Order: sequence, then structure tokens, then C-alpha cells
Amino acid sequence: MRLARRQEPDTFEFHKPTPGEQLIHFEHISKAFGPKQVYDDVELDVRAGETLVVMGGSGAGKSVLLKCLIGLLRPDSGRIVFQGRDLTRFSEEQFIRVRRHVAMVFQGAALFDSLTVGENVAYPLREHFPDMAEDEIRRRVAEKLALVNLPDTERLMPSDLSGGMKKRVGLARAIATDAEVILWDEPTTGLDPVTTQSINELINSMKTKLGVTSIVVTHDMVSAFTVGDRLAMLANRRILQVGTREVMLHSTVPEVRAFLDARRVELVPGGAS
Repeated sequence: MRLARRQEPDTFEFHKPTPGEQLIHFEHISKAFGPKQVYDDVELDVRAGETLVVMGGSGAGKSVLLKCLIGLLRPDSGRIVFQGRDLTRFSEEQFIRVRRHVAMVFQGAALFDSLTVGENVAYPLREHFPDMAEDEIRRRVAEKLALVNLPDTERLMPSDLSGGMKKRVGLARAIATDAEVILWDEPTTGLDPVTTQSINELINSMKTKLGVTSIVVTHDMVSAFTVGDRLAMLANRRILQVGTREVMLHSTVPEVRAFLDARRVELVPGGAS
């Protein structure tokens, strides 16, 4: 039987961190879905201002990590500490406040099909800032769409968009509230090489233009090595190694070696297909 969660104060204030300092800490995280144990004892730090790539095979639980961070799933044990606050103790109402600062770009963009592009991007503004004036909402929507290179697309419907454009609208929606942390769930899955490269460039531009912290989960090694400042290997229900691109390329951890060797052709210039 689980112990009742202690209630945290019903506030969450984000304080601008110093680049490089620990911003998020996953501490001894365990998670299971019925008999399937996804995590045994996951430990991982995320530093302010970096792009951290979590790589691993299909079914390793990469996306589960992101969903636990924003409260869509709950770990069975362990802590997720964000700016000194233990998010595993937060109520759904408290997570609403957290999601102003931590936004997720879902694998399929997860746009509302019945809403226009502009209405999709405006959605989190209306949710988090119900008193915001319509003129300000329109200004912010136009600003965010221009930032992701989709100006003057507010009246389009999701059905009018390509896969890459949908990802860009998903990002515009994610940054509409000026979120400081962006979570990317398999951002290049199903995209052609040209569109994949444009998404990689977009991830990098968010760091240079906005100074955001990003966590990218992927099994696409071209993307991982293009955008990642550090990479973390998730396998066997744990984080096996974390390091820079150079460290990971020369890893002696057997599971990391096997994962990279199986995708070696992707990492050779011109080798991606």
C-alpha cells in the first residue's frame, strides 16, 4: 500500500538558472505497467541550457521519462526534482503551473484537427492566461509562428500541413507560454531526410535564440549527434551511460557499443538514408 503524498505549497515559481547548473534530477525512478518493468533505478541529471538526448531502442521507455516529468504519468518510486521541488508530490493542479515552463512537442504533433493553426498555438495561452487580451494572444501566436518559420499560417487547418509543418506548429504551441524547457518526443520519426534536417536545425535554433533547455528522446542517431550536447543511453531499465558525443562514440559499455554499431551507417557523413 502506498503512503499518502505530502501536499506541497500550492505555488510554483520558476527561477532563471545559471547555464550549466543542475535543473532537473531524476532520482532512483522505478516504473512498471503491470508485469512489464520499464525502469528499475533511473538516475539522470539535466543541466540548464543544454540539449540532452535520451537514446535507446524501441520500447526502452524513453517517452515515459518525458511523460513522468510533466505529470502525464507517475513513477512508482523515486523523485523528479525540478528547481528543488519534488514533482512526484505535485497534484494535477500544481502540474498545470509547471507546464507553463516545461512544454512537450509530441511525436505526432498532437494538434487539434478541428482548430486552425492559430487556434492551436493560442490554446495554451487561453488555458494558462485566461485574462490575456485577444490582441496580445494574436501577437504572441504570430510571433511564435514566425520563430518556427511558419509566418502567416494562422488560418490553415492541420489537414493542410505536411508532417514537418505539423511539428513546427507543435513547437510554436509548446513555446507559446515562453516555456524554458522543451521536451521532444521522437521529433524526426516518419520524416524524410530533408525535413528531418530542418527539424534538427529548429531544435538547435531554440537553444541559440531562446536559451531553452531541451530533452530529446530518439533512436535516430543522426539527430542525436546533430543536436545533443550530451547523450544518455537508456537500456535494461536504467541509464547506462551519459556523455558528450565524443565520449559516447568511444564508449566501452557493451550495450552502448552494440546500439551505435548497429546504426554506424547513419553516423557516416552521407550514410543516412
